[in-house]
Amino acid sequence: MININPFISIIVPVKDNNPYLEECISHCKKLDYSSYEIMILPDNSLPTNWEDVKVVSTGPIGPPEKRDKGIKIAKGEILAFLDDDAFPSPDWLKNAARHFQNKEVAAVGGPAVTPSTDTLKQKASGFVYSSFLGGGNHRYRYFPTSLREVDDYPTCNLLVRKSILEELGGFGSFFWPGEDTVLCLNITQKLGKKIVYDPSVLVYHHRRPLFLPHLKQIKNYALHRGYFVKHFPETSLRLSYLLPSLWVSALVGGTLISLFNSFLRVFFLSMVLLYLGLVFSSSIRPKHLRVSLLAFLGIILTHLTYGTFFIQGLMMRRLQR
Repeated sequence: MININPFISIIVPVKDNNPYLEECISHCKKLDYSSYEIMILPDNSLPTNWEDVKVVSTGPIGPPEKRDKGIKIAKGEILAFLDDDAFPSPDWLKNAARHFQNKEVAAVGGPAVTPSTDTLKQKASGFVYSSFLGGGNHRYRYFPTSLREVDDYPTCNLLVRKSILEELGGFGSFFWPGEDTVLCLNITQKLGKKIVYDPSVLVYHHRRPLFLPHLKQIKNYALHRGYFVKHFPETSLRLSYLLPSLWVSALVGGTLISLFNSFLRVFFLSMVLLYLGLVFSSSIRPKHLRVSLLAFLGIILTHLTYGTFFIQGLMMRRLQR
């Protein structure tokens, strides 16, 4: 008999206490769901007064290893993975739980929306991710769109059956970021199970502000995705991931060629102007002009950063965490 109200363990890996974690726990304790537990996995014990929150110190290990420790001690039939700088909407668990009535569904994810309380530069980072030219065909990860099946989803908002994780041996991954890509690939390819994206399974995720913190995150994503092309091509060898590198290569090649040929120089400059026009149309929001201007620059720098470090990741023989 299918349990329509399964017990769920919320697992939050974190290094140490911080204001975002306090916010995360506060919202988790207000969820419209009757049977769940909250587990926080810091490096060291936290001096807190949180009631009904299980705090398990793990030592200085990475998020994938923390999640694996959480899997072993969690009581839930479903394990809900959440980042410490994210917080759920009230019906997060309720909306996710209904999908697990289908035995073929192994995991459920939903959008991680930029909170309205974020700073101007954080909102601009969120605009980059959710824009057509910034997020591309993965924009649905950053704002609610249509229900669909997916084969790769981030662990900032991912719920997985504990039985599936036990069958796979947990995340069991050295990679971070990217451990979620390996897990999802194992779920869909090795086990042949489904991962569902539901726009109502919503959390709010604080962004890294433009420019340097945002670009540092983009660099890490790009290095791992480039490296994954060789090792996990099923979900990483895709045009959407290759396009920024193709653009960077075109910029370098076009600049060199235009130095020696006036006709090609005009063509190259026309392509650059067309690109800038497309970026502008993708980033502009009439009611949010300051954010739009930051996002305009953010998209350009995101493309250049991602394209450059994707190539570096593609050429690396071994990826360092």
